[in-house]
Amino acid sequence: MAGARSRNFAGWPLFANSFRPFFLLAAIQAALSILVWLPMFHGELSVSSAFAPRDWHVHEMLYGFLPAVITGFLFTAIPNWTGRLPIQGRPLGALLMVWLAGRIVVTVSANIGWAFALIVDAAFLALIVAAATREIIAGGNWRNLPVVGLVFALLAGNIAFHVEAHYQGAADVSIRVGIGVVILLIALIGGRIIPSFTRNWLVKFNPGRLPVPFGRFDGAVIGCSALALVSWIVAPSNAATGVLMALVGGLHLLRLARWAGDRTFRERLLVILHVGYVFVPFGFILHALAVLGVLPPSAGIHAWMAGAAGTMTLAVMTRASLGHTGQALTASPAIQGIYAAIVIAALARVAAVVSPAHGDVLLHIAACGWIVAFLGFAIAFGPLLAGSRWRALATMGVPAPAR
Repeated sequence: MAGARSRNFAGWPLFANSFRPFFLLAAIQAALSILVWLPMFHGELSVSSAFAPRDWHVHEMLYGFLPAVITGFLFTAIPNWTGRLPIQGRPLGALLMVWLAGRIVVTVSANIGWAFALIVDAAFLALIVAAATREIIAGGNWRNLPVVGLVFALLAGNIAFHVEAHYQGAADVSIRVGIGVVILLIALIGGRIIPSFTRNWLVKFNPGRLPVPFGRFDGAVIGCSALALVSWIVAPSNAATGVLMALVGGLHLLRLARWAGDRTFRERLLVILHVGYVFVPFGFILHALAVLGVLPPSAGIHAWMAGAAGTMTLAVMTRASLGHTGQALTASPAIQGIYAAIVIAALARVAAVVSPAHGDVLLHIAACGWIVAFLGFAIAFGPLLAGSRWRALATMGVPAPAR
């Protein structure tokens, strides 16, 4: 029923599915935010935000870009979970306008007031939580309510970010809250889709050893991850936090090994999901080393945000955009270039922390890789998401069928 309504949508194709506008605009915002951040970092540019420059950068990545991607994924998945009709047309356009308004008010909040900016900015995630909860409860799909619970935690973190930045002069705890929620979302959702997609492909193209499906072990790993992340949020430098981080990093490596990623190298659309997930245990281990004083804490943060979040979002965005528009689920040369750019960006960003002597060069490599990856997605997939199908296929290096 939901699919029929989606197919019969008579308006602009951009608003036929939630992934279309949110993936496209999230990619553009991700690229432009880093393009602005580089000169801000060097003191060559400023914005009229009530946030300090670093906080503006962190907020727009953590509470601006990522919620848009989460929304695109969530409201594409919910009709499949519940069998209910998707959000389309004007309601979808209204959600997009609220998200865009949040990006504007945060950037000019020094002129309009931090409290007003908070209300407008927080309204987006509040609407997402309300709409998602309504759909899941109405569809009787209780097993996916934890996902909405994590989005609610992200909303709480966003509100806390504004309050903390105003009263403390800089955000700190609320940044860790947001990062912790994002990692748990990746662990929960990635733990379901990665083995599922891998199994489907292996059964068809490379029979043999298959991934272990989501089970009690995965639930235990996510529970331990939540405990470690709460400890990190409350006491990031505590020895117990370091022990928990090291333990959980090992558990995630074991979890990843159970998914048969080594058997998927023929299909980059699958490999990138496994590569993106590698950054989850990598981040936990780097945080454990930070507690020991071996590395700065930001190494683990960038492994999680540039690595896990950046790579996994592009992996999901490319796959969902192809699959939900009827394209072949395979990575074209352009898509493989996007993947290469984001992995280079993530590794360079972590290396910039580990090797401060080369930090400036590595920072610019990371920024360029990030911009190329997300702007590349917008250019390659923009026409497809907006409705110009054959022109998009040509852009991605796929020949259009004869008419």
